[in-house]
Amino acid sequence: MRPDLTHLKTIEQRLLWLSHWMIHNANHIRPNPDGIKVGGHQASSASMVSIMTALYFSALRPEDRVAVKPHASPVFHAMQYLMGSQTREKMENFRGFGGVQSYPSRTKDVDDVDFSTGSVGLGVGITALASMVQDFIAAKDWGTGTRLGRMVALAGDAELDEGNVYEVLQEGWKNGLRNTWWIIDYNRQSLDGIVREGLFERIEKIFDAFGWDVVRVKYGALQRAAFAEPGGAALRAWIDACPNQEYSALTYMGGAVWRQRLLDDLGDQGDQGDQGDQGAVTALIDRRNDAELAALMENLGGNCVETMADTFAAIDHERPVCFLAYTVKGWGTPIAGHKDNHGGLMTKAQMAEWQSHMGVPDGQEWEPFTTVADVPALQAFLGRVPFFSEGPRRYSEAPLTVPAVAVDTSREISTQMAFGKIMDALARGDSELAQRIMTTSPDVTGTTGLGPWVNRRKLFAREAQADAFIEHRIPSTAKWNFAPEGQHLELGIAEMNLFLLLGAAGLAHSLWGKRVIPVGTVYDPFVCRGLDALNYACYQDARFMIAGTPSGVTLAPEGGAHQSISTPLIGMSQDGLAAFEPAFADELAVIMEWAFGYLQRDGGGDPDERTWLRDETGGSVYLRLSTKPLEQPGTRADDDFRQGAIDGAYWLRKPGPNCSVVIAYQGAVADEAIAAAGMIGGVRRDIGVLAVTSADRLNAGWTAAQRERARGNPAALSHIEQLLRDLPAHCTLVTVIDGHPATLAWLGAVAGHKTVPHGVEHFGQTGTIGDLSRHFRIDREAIVKSIDGLTAGRKAALMPVSHG
Repeated sequence: MRPDLTHLKTIEQRLLWLSHWMIHNANHIRPNPDGIKVGGHQASSASMVSIMTALYFSALRPEDRVAVKPHASPVFHAMQYLMGSQTREKMENFRGFGGVQSYPSRTKDVDDVDFSTGSVGLGVGITALASMVQDFIAAKDWGTGTRLGRMVALAGDAELDEGNVYEVLQEGWKNGLRNTWWIIDYNRQSLDGIVREGLFERIEKIFDAFGWDVVRVKYGALQRAAFAEPGGAALRAWIDACPNQEYSALTYMGGAVWRQRLLDDLGDQGDQGDQGDQGAVTALIDRRNDAELAALMENLGGNCVETMADTFAAIDHERPVCFLAYTVKGWGTPIAGHKDNHGGLMTKAQMAEWQSHMGVPDGQEWEPFTTVADVPALQAFLGRVPFFSEGPRRYSEAPLTVPAVAVDTSREISTQMAFGKIMDALARGDSELAQRIMTTSPDVTGTTGLGPWVNRRKLFAREAQADAFIEHRIPSTAKWNFAPEGQHLELGIAEMNLFLLLGAAGLAHSLWGKRVIPVGTVYDPFVCRGLDALNYACYQDARFMIAGTPSGVTLAPEGGAHQSISTPLIGMSQDGLAAFEPAFADELAVIMEWAFGYLQRDGGGDPDERTWLRDETGGSVYLRLSTKPLEQPGTRADDDFRQGAIDGAYWLRKPGPNCSVVIAYQGAVADEAIAAAGMIGGVRRDIGVLAVTSADRLNAGWTAAQRERARGNPAALSHIEQLLRDLPAHCTLVTVIDGHPATLAWLGAVAGHKTVPHGVEHFGQTGTIGDLSRHFRIDREAIVKSIDGLTAGRKAALMPVSHG
């Protein structure tokens, strides 16, 4: 027997009780003014308690990181409470305001959460990509001394229905994944029923195909001992053949029913070779009372802390491992095995009976060490557990100095091309920031502007691999040299992997104490394809830059499938993400220089009274770019322009005192808006042109300023309110964007101005930029027609205009 086994079993029972009592308290004791179920997943927690006890208190080291199965959150918090890292007040307020969270959260919980989890499958996937980031860091000179840890995912078997899990498996195989454990809670029950028979065989084949070791943990110590008894082989064969649904039902009904069923099926049978002793199985069963028999049949590998600890300890290599741990959902509780137990809860009567069974005295339900026979011995053991030996594992690193960012604006250029030139200039330089940049793209590196960067900074691989085209002197614009010092991680066409990788790299300063500046690119319409993982990365407060390019119907020849419409609204609504859509190269340069600093900020949440934005907190940045080349406005360096580009808008053409029309645009339609202003300027006085670089930041500042005024500060004015406050009441705002018109349509609400929005509301099609601009009414003539037809004043004389 392991010397620590007694303590592990004690901890297991403590975690089982504390997690379930916390859930019971939230649902049946704490006042519930809403009158609706609070929930908490008692059964899903119970099936994980032995696995988590063995993992955290026996196998893990401080450098290891874990994504906890969302529905095992109560066990995680109970563990932290036992270790003194979580408060009783927050435990009592589980799923309440300010209490421990339903699912582990890096940003909402006070205990030591490595990866937030919640949307199933994503926590599983990010561990593999975090392992790749760890290798990236360790291979660099600035990463010297990085301790390589195991990236561990605790997953429910139903999470394997998520497609992103298999995308990650393929990406891991391509990149020689290592130091990754996925531990599957194979309880064979999901929200709506029982998992299909034979799923484990498919799981094993899939993982084996991608180079993983698969460890099936099916039988606990009690079962293995029983199998060694006379009649044990027959019992094992019966267990192996029993359907999942039948096993669950028998588990719920308990020891007496187990006895009757086993005697009916196996009574008076012996094992082959028992030399005629036909009563061996009956004797095996009769040696155990009902409670002992139930304990034997429920002692699957994943519900045996001894078996799990030994299984983890046996892994002595860095290959990725999938542990398929058989468990009973609801193990050790009155609702074990019931098919409705996923969302079910113990009743008050069941809890009272179970409390007596667990030996917990009334009034001591929250005591961490109640029922423990030798508290000092257990506390001494806990003090020696390696994983907790270094305390909280949230690291940091000082911000990197951001070099000046500039780009040539002497000729026509698109924002995508400007992005590529800016990245190329950083690659040519020797700044510390450039050394820390990690770029990545889902098979669109060359077509999103990152080609020059990769040519100079190489692709990352743990082992060098030369470009055969270079060796054979075959001309190519792409120099694909793989090397440990490389700074680009090329991904396959899986946008979920892109955002999971950006999320993992964007937490590097906290996970490893080494700051990485992740920069990703993706075709803008496929932001939507990775949206769940994007939201997940932001929820964890990961820091990264993502360029969505090309975007909009200005990607004219590609057709509707590749023309993004809704992404500006995604940028506005996504928390933790500052969204920009510059029109000109100098705007982009200003924004990127600011963004490289913004990614590294970690200050308080007090808003800046100039804009009422919470810029000191920092966050991630989304750049919506275009392949449409525009004539540039010339050299601009004034503070209004630079600060306006960052804050979200500036006057490209300031309105006069009698302004009747303002044209506000965002992005690549700048030339159409400027041309329309020129066409109408001869008949309308004092027309203004507002260059919007970030509807997101304008809107965020406006709503924040309104909240501040509601709190009693009438002087609070946002940036957009300051820009529009001198406009006459009769002025009309005409907005235009190559995206959904709602992005800018709200501007009229700022100061009560009539607004005429132009944008794209329906799927695009193939054509020229001019064709599609006219079709969707985001061209200059459509803007002028709206001004002529919907506002008072003289009309412009329209002449045919040639579009590029």
